Amino acid sequence: MFLGQQSQNLENAFFLTEDAKLIEKLQLLKKIQENKEELRKVSGISHDAILDKLVNLGIQAETMAAMTAVPLVEVAWADGSVDASERSEILSRIEKHGIGRDSVEYALLERWLEHKPDSKLLAAWIHYMEGLCHELSAGERQQLRDDLLEDVRAIANSSGGLFGLAKTSKAEQEVINKLEAAFS
Repeated sequence: MFLGQQSQNLENAFFLTEDAKLIEKLQLLKKIQENKEELRKVSGISHDAILDKLVNLGIQAETMAAMTAVPLVEVAWADGSVDASERSEILSRIEKHGIGRDSVEYALLERWLEHKPDSKLLAAWIHYMEGLCHELSAGERQQLRDDLLEDVRAIANSSGGLFGLAKTSKAEQEVINKLEAAFS
């Protein structure tokens, strides 16, 4: 009887350990999926393959949120100031990416719109994007590039350009070219 009870205890302990491992794996999978959904909201990226790679690289939604805002801010500041229409367009696009008004990222973005960030911020974004692009396929890189360029061109065009004619200024186009080059 004692041996049978010991055997049953060992079996129960084994299954408890296995159950705990399965629960841990399920929790990890849930956390990965939640991070993927947060990245989807923050970045505006809808392609699962790109999102999976970002998750596998350990990129968090908070990091991506800040990195999403940098190009928009740089284009807005390209001609020396951020006007009301550029500010409005940036805040609108950022909210569409899931960055709420009560978030730290939103507060940081508002600060960047009031006070031009150091040029090191753009350099950091470029290095970040270059590193990320090495991890993405050509198609994924192209999609990420296209999504970003759509956003920054909308910012550049929002201010009306010179006398309402040329929507994108020369300075804005130079910044857009730098951003685009980060994807090569």
